[in-house]
Amino acid sequence: MSEVENQLSDEVIVAETLKEPNSFGLIIERYEAKLKRYIMRLGVRNHDDQLDVLQEIFIKAYRNLNSFDTSLTFSSWIYRIAHNEAISWYRKQSVRPEGHLISDGEDVLSLISSKEEAAEIAFDKNVNATELAKALEEIELKYKEVLILRYFEHKEYEEISDILKIPSGSVGTLIYRGKKQLYNALNSKIARI
Repeated sequence: MSEVENQLSDEVIVAETLKEPNSFGLIIERYEAKLKRYIMRLGVRNHDDQLDVLQEIFIKAYRNLNSFDTSLTFSSWIYRIAHNEAISWYRKQSVRPEGHLISDGEDVLSLISSKEEAAEIAFDKNVNATELAKALEEIELKYKEVLILRYFEHKEYEEISDILKIPSGSVGTLIYRGKKQLYNALNSKIARI
């Protein structure tokens, strides 16, 4: 992607793509790595499966570009498609999300832990990315989804609301409860160390 193309907003690229379909390649370039990382964190681990899910995401996005609601951000819209495609993949495979080894675990732990929790659990030494990934697998999917979107994908509450199609007020509640579940899962793992 050129420097000029890189500075274009998503909405400008969408408008350009509606006029010139070849411009959709810019959307793919901009979102391919982000969406691959997102579906991997949701549990689509196999490389070939990731490529299949990504292909479905971009096909659906392209086919439905005319119906993109400009009152939403494009990022929220395409992440919603990615979310739906990952869930569809699980249903087709009849598998449970496996989770993924999280390389930026320490950053996430610092975001989800309060000072009091950090004092109770020695996150810095005792919790690594593997343990965090295992703990995320243990919590309910509805909490896992919001935690991944908030702390790994760095989405704001409104975007999470748009992506998951839930009220904004529910996002905060789900994050709060998800952090508690994750805290308990990590606490039980550390107690076993």
